[in-house]
Amino acid sequence: QSQLVESGGGLVQPGGSLRLSCVPSGFRADYYAIGWVRQAPGKEREGVARLESHDDSTYYTDSVKGRFTISRDHATNTVHLQMNALEPNDTGVYYCGTRIAPRHYYSDSVTYDFWGQGTQVNVSS
Repeated sequence: QSQLVESGGGLVQPGGSLRLSCVPSGFRADYYAIGWVRQAPGKEREGVARLESHDDSTYYTDSVKGRFTISRDHATNTVHLQMNALEPNDTGVYYCGTRIAPRHYYSDSVTYDFWGQGTQVNVSS
């Protein structure tokens, strides 16, 4: 059974850091891309970061550029989202997702084919 298991959320003060992790398992083939989408209360979903599997290229939404880093540990098949200089606006549920088709099949930053259960991130003093 294909699944994505996330971990690493929690409560942190503004300016602090958190690292989210996502471990894909049970997939019959490698994914084309893996990324993080967040959902804040009362707001639309937002694609935060994405890593393209074929060349490890990365993409970030403007509000997190320079603060967040998505990376992949090939040895453990784990994808991390390192989040630094966190702000209250970063609060939300963060979902890990994978894409099973090339990039041109997707027209936005929030569409993925498989999802994890989500992990809560709260940035508050």
